[in-house]
Amino acid sequence: MKDSLVKLWESRSPRERTIIAAAGVVLCIVIYVVLVQTATRARLQLRGSVSALRAQVSSLEQQAVELERVRAAPPLLASQTDLRSLVQAEAAAAGLSRSLVSVDALDANQVAVVFGAVPFSDWHHWIVGLQLQQVRLDACRIEAMSTTPGLVSVTATLVRAKPK
Repeated sequence: MKDSLVKLWESRSPRERTIIAAAGVVLCIVIYVVLVQTATRARLQLRGSVSALRAQVSSLEQQAVELERVRAAPPLLASQTDLRSLVQAEAAAAGLSRSLVSVDALDANQVAVVFGAVPFSDWHHWIVGLQLQQVRLDACRIEAMSTTPGLVSVTATLVRAKPK
């Protein structure tokens, strides 16, 4: 095959050989330029991806540190007091006892509470405080009071978190 290519090349006139060689050089230059442009575009895209990935790594590292801190913390012990008493005491401490209509114990680890007109933000802070006492919101119905903006009536079921 090599011999046939050499014979084909030598059968061309010097002018044709020059034109073929020049066309080959131009073709190589065009291919090189196209490859360089493609590589440059890909490099720029990857540079943007690297920045995003570095931000994700930073976020994941912070989350890993927080996870280790939470895992290392001693588990919170649920209050052993009567749940109904605990809920009433927390409502009194939060200044919500005047809005508390009823607290009914459904069983040892579950109570139903009814609030009349209570500011929503105060009620929300109270629920967050109960979560620190290992009491969680199981079911809830909140209705906006039409008379005063920001006031709601709440019927909720609270349960004591089960130990793990």
